[in-house]
Amino acid sequence: MNAVKDMLRAGKTVVGTGGTPNPDLAGILADSGFDFILFDTQHAPLEIHQLIPAIHATNCKKAAPIVRVSDNRPDLICFALDAGARGIVLPMINSGAEAAAMVDSCLYYPKGSRSNSGPRGEWGEWGEYREYLDIANDGMVIAPMIETQEALDNIDDIVSVDGVDVLLVGPSDLSIALEVPLQFESDTYQAGLDKIAETCAKRGVVPGMYFIPPGMDPNFFVNKGFKFFTQQWAPMAIEGIQQHLYTIQR
Repeated sequence: MNAVKDMLRAGKTVVGTGGTPNPDLAGILADSGFDFILFDTQHAPLEIHQLIPAIHATNCKKAAPIVRVSDNRPDLICFALDAGARGIVLPMINSGAEAAAMVDSCLYYPKGSRSNSGPRGEWGEWGEYREYLDIANDGMVIAPMIETQEALDNIDDIVSVDGVDVLLVGPSDLSIALEVPLQFESDTYQAGLDKIAETCAKRGVVPGMYFIPPGMDPNFFVNKGFKFFTQQWAPMAIEGIQQHLYTIQR
C-alpha cells in the first residue's frame, strides 16, 4: 500500500523532492515521476494543519507524502500521520532510545503506541479493522536523521531498532559536526558516509541523503549505497520547459 516501502525492500533507488503547501502544485509534483514528496515542518515556517490540503492533493498519485516533523514528540508525529503522511522523518536522532521512541509513535499496537483516530482512506480498502492497522504499520516509512557525531558513535544502536527503514543523513549538519562545514567532498565527510553505509548494509537499513549536495552527481551516492534522497524540482521544471519551447518554431 506504499510504493516507497516496496521499492526500499526491493533495493531500488527512491527519489523524492521537497513539498509545497500549494495543493495544486503538490498534486502536479506527485504525478511528475518522483517517488515521494517531502513536506518539511522543521525549517519551513509551516505547521501540519497548513499542509493538509497539499498532502491530500497527493492522494491517488504516484508519489507518497512524507513529513519531516520538528521534534521527537508523539503529538507532532500523530498530527502528521493523521494528516495522511505515509512516512515520518525526524531530525537529530542521536541514540537507539530516541529511534525506538520515534518508531513507537509511528506504529499502531502491538508494534507501537500510536493513538488511533480512525482509518485513513489513502491506505486502500480493508476488511477487518485489524487489517487496516496492520496495513498502515507495514507501509509506514520511518527515517531518523543522522546529523551529529553522537549519532555516528551510536549508529549501531540506531540501525538495530526494529522498524527503522532509512537512516537519513542531514548533509549540512553532519558536515558541521565533523568540522568540515559544507565540504561534502572532503575525506573526513566521505569517511562518515562510508561508516553509515557499511553499518546500514549489515542491518538491512537503507542509507539516505536528505538532499544531494549542489554540484554532486546523485549516482555517486547511489554507488555508495545511498538509495533514498531528494532532488530539487525547480531546475528540472525549468529545463523541461526550455526543452519543450525549443521544439516550437518561433
